[in-house]
Amino acid sequence: MSKKLKFGLPKGSLQDATIEKMAKAGFNVSISSRSYIPTVDDDEMEIRLIRAQEISRYVEHGYLDCGITGHDWVIENGSDVQEVGEFLFSKATRRPARWVLCVPENSPVKSVRDLKGKRIATEVVNLTKKYLKKNGVKADVEFSWGATEMKAHELVDAIVEVTETGSSLRANKLRIVDELLVSTPRLIANHNSWKDAWKRKKIETLAMLLKGAIDAEAKVGLKMNIAEKNLTRLLKELPALRNPTISSLSLKGWVAVETIIDEHIVRELIPQLKAAGAEGIIEYPLNKVVY
Repeated sequence: MSKKLKFGLPKGSLQDATIEKMAKAGFNVSISSRSYIPTVDDDEMEIRLIRAQEISRYVEHGYLDCGITGHDWVIENGSDVQEVGEFLFSKATRRPARWVLCVPENSPVKSVRDLKGKRIATEVVNLTKKYLKKNGVKADVEFSWGATEMKAHELVDAIVEVTETGSSLRANKLRIVDELLVSTPRLIANHNSWKDAWKRKKIETLAMLLKGAIDAEAKVGLKMNIAEKNLTRLLKELPALRNPTISSLSLKGWVAVETIIDEHIVRELIPQLKAAGAEGIIEYPLNKVVY
């Protein structure tokens, strides 16, 4: 019987983004509306789709060998797991998620100390209680099943909610009082699975390919030709091209230059390349960048 790696993917807000990243890493995951068990084009892997809030517990107890979940849920659950890798992606942006303490815009609350004896609603009860204890504040913390932003105006004195950009909080006329935790998705592993040589190699390969796929999203490749006499000037004037691949062309006195750069600087860089004598400039997308 072939070995299997039981891998947990987060169901919910991170689901689509995670499956997209898995595909770019080379693992095509298919989800059927008729089954809770996704399929993947890797015979050595079994996928389970589980709420991000629960994955760290199942990994800790060995029901899963590894999984992707937010750092916030590892902390909230107090899970003892092996952290393998951090991946900067989310449901909407490449920004990390932030758990923040919020109150209505017109609330008199200015700091957490003003919440002594008050009521706070949140999905991260343990995290919030630790935060209050750290600040020496005694307050009632209740679990919120949803619609947490609305409760701040009518049912509780404050909320602890997750945000990426803060736009939803502003739209609901909420003001951030403090930040409790910054969280990014993590690949975590069960300690015993991590000690198993075959499983560890499989998990490390998965981490490498995922990181390569995510790193590639913010970069592009550039190719160009340039006269050899202009090459030194090009490399001196453009720091981004200090370590390119340079190869000779069949046309004497000319070389081909190829490099990888951050996508956001391309529009400023290409005119500089042209001015430095580069010709035949080609920009192309990348699937993975593995360092």
